[in-house]
Amino acid sequence: RIEDLQNLVVTVKNGQPILLKQLAEVKLAPAIKRGDAGYNAKPAVILSVQKQPAADSVALTREVERAMADLSKSLPQGVEAPQFLFKQADFIEHSVTNVEEALRDGAILVAVILFLFLLNVRTTLISLTAIPLSLLVTALVFRYFGLSINTMTLGGLAIAIGELVDDAVVGVENVLRRLKLNRDLAEPRPVAEVIAKATLEVRSAIVYATFIIVLVFVPLFVLPGIEGRLFTPLGVAYIVSILASMIVSVTVTPVLAYYLLPRMRQLHASDAPKEVLLGDSPLVAWLKRRDAKLLHWSFGHGRALLAGALAAVAIAAASIPYFPRSFLPPFNEGTLTVTLLLNPGTSLAESNRIGALAERLAAQVPEVVQVGRRTGRAEADEHAEGVHTTELEIDLKPSDRGREAVIGDLRRRLAALPVSLNIGQPISHRLDHLLSGVRAQIALKVYGDDLDTLRGLAADLRARLAKIPGVTDLQIEKQVLIPQIKIRLDYEQAARHGVAPGTLLRSLEQMIEGERITQIVEGSKRFDLVVRLPESGRGLQALSDLLVETPGGPVPLALLATIEDGEGPNQVSRENARRRIVISANTDGRDMSKVIADIRAELAARPLPEGYFTALEGQFQAQEQAARLIALLALVSLTMIFLVLYSRYRSMALTAIIMGNIPLALVGSVIALWLSGQPLSVAALVGFITLTGIATRNGILKISHYINLCAFEGERFGDAMIVRGSLERLTPVLMTALVAAFALVPL
Repeated sequence: RIEDLQNLVVTVKNGQPILLKQLAEVKLAPAIKRGDAGYNAKPAVILSVQKQPAADSVALTREVERAMADLSKSLPQGVEAPQFLFKQADFIEHSVTNVEEALRDGAILVAVILFLFLLNVRTTLISLTAIPLSLLVTALVFRYFGLSINTMTLGGLAIAIGELVDDAVVGVENVLRRLKLNRDLAEPRPVAEVIAKATLEVRSAIVYATFIIVLVFVPLFVLPGIEGRLFTPLGVAYIVSILASMIVSVTVTPVLAYYLLPRMRQLHASDAPKEVLLGDSPLVAWLKRRDAKLLHWSFGHGRALLAGALAAVAIAAASIPYFPRSFLPPFNEGTLTVTLLLNPGTSLAESNRIGALAERLAAQVPEVVQVGRRTGRAEADEHAEGVHTTELEIDLKPSDRGREAVIGDLRRRLAALPVSLNIGQPISHRLDHLLSGVRAQIALKVYGDDLDTLRGLAADLRARLAKIPGVTDLQIEKQVLIPQIKIRLDYEQAARHGVAPGTLLRSLEQMIEGERITQIVEGSKRFDLVVRLPESGRGLQALSDLLVETPGGPVPLALLATIEDGEGPNQVSRENARRRIVISANTDGRDMSKVIADIRAELAARPLPEGYFTALEGQFQAQEQAARLIALLALVSLTMIFLVLYSRYRSMALTAIIMGNIPLALVGSVIALWLSGQPLSVAALVGFITLTGIATRNGILKISHYINLCAFEGERFGDAMIVRGSLERLTPVLMTALVAAFALVPL
């Protein structure tokens, strides 16, 4: 009890006990308040729940929701039911649902395209069987290795879904073609033998093409940092599903073909043109007639075509440096994180008042559903922030206005407040924080020794960067001078009075800062017992008169130290053992690479004094490093592809023809990026990697068929053989390319 504490005996003088209440004021008091919170402009307590790294976010969120529902049954008077302000599970569920829908719609589009080409339910069903079987095998592999189903693994499956039928399509198309040719023979061979031979005919090409697709994805597994964590699951899902589809194409597909294809009516002879295979659908027949004409025309204009192709590759390559660049495509998380910074030294009451005003202003934006505010931070929070810092979590609803327009509206409303403003999103902010240590897209760090010089340089750089188009939320890290009482020990006087400096400094720290002695336990509640000087004893004069125990008796602190009012830095930040100050900024939607180029030009125009230097960091830095690494790894991957192809064909010419497909295919991808307005991001580079495998596969299919025609069917190399081989491979090549493309449209 308080009474028990007050009557504790501290010492005995002349037989008289000295009680604690005679020396100190003993009372219940609130702990020092480090922060406050609000919800929709009303006072609130905000509880932040962090999960362990291996925990399932969605499952854990459901458990938290159940716990909050139980707590809501017994609320104190005047407390409203708890509301969820931000749940990462919502973002995860929306993302996963979106990709699941893309997977479903992609599979439907694949079925439509296959049917248009094959115009036969049986062949379409045989080809489509590869999708569920491949996905099932992938799910079993994930289950065995304990991998999670997330947006990136589903994204890998969504990218692969069009290619899962490729191997089956090639096998079915070749089996069907061989069955048609076998039916026209005077003495047809057994169906099982024809199907087995047709499958073996394409097996080698399928295996090599799949192996090469696996090879081109190797760079993803070497990527470090965030990009490695993001894209490795995508690569795993893609590769496992592609390998599964290859196994299905050489096992299940021939068996289904044996049971379903021999009795088809389309196998009967017809009066189709010689170059159009018997039983082709009208679409395929029309395409083959057009392709035959195009091929015959091409042989007469070979040099012009090659020159045009080389020019297209050169123009596409030359245009790549002009692409807008970003680390990752911008997320739309549905929630905004807004940081408001007042000057350090601002009281919690004033910071709280301005934060509540910001809540009301934010709520006026039509898209805002709810606003939560944290001013300062709780003692056990994962971020150490002063009471001058306010963070708003703003939930948005879908709207006709774009995200940039909504953010612009919010920025204009909050501009009236005397604060430094930074607007981002929860996950994007954390990515920025991981990459540069600053919750902003761009962090310019100034290093040096003298704090006053650092502050001056930062102010000058801020003024210069403010002129650059596209830079917004520009602010300097709050390293400012604040009022301080400074106590400087006089070591000669301390020695004269027999006082150990370390002991004196520790006791002063305990008295001024306060020290937790123990805990008072009252039922399930625990209170800290803190000893410190009263507020009245912490002023300049009171500290000067404070008596300090010495061997010769107590003396005032003023005899042992100089005590004065002054100013000092609110904080000193260091990185790599050097003092530093940070200027942070975001972009307003302008191309990040151009903004960074302008900042670098501005920094180069006026060098800093000797001993001071800058470092420019942020997501763009991760993008540049990832792009360089992917380019290097791509060269290694292409070398491995070349060696694999050469080991198969033993011909530099054939290998070069197949690999020539890669730059020609990249022309299309460059055009697609320009038309869609997408930035050149790490995700786009992953798209280039995927394309390399598809382009190589189509080359292998054609070259292998040309070789088979010459080796096993008596064809002589020449225009006629190329026309025949091209027409016979037109259907699988077009189908595999189109299903891969259209399967991605829903994404």
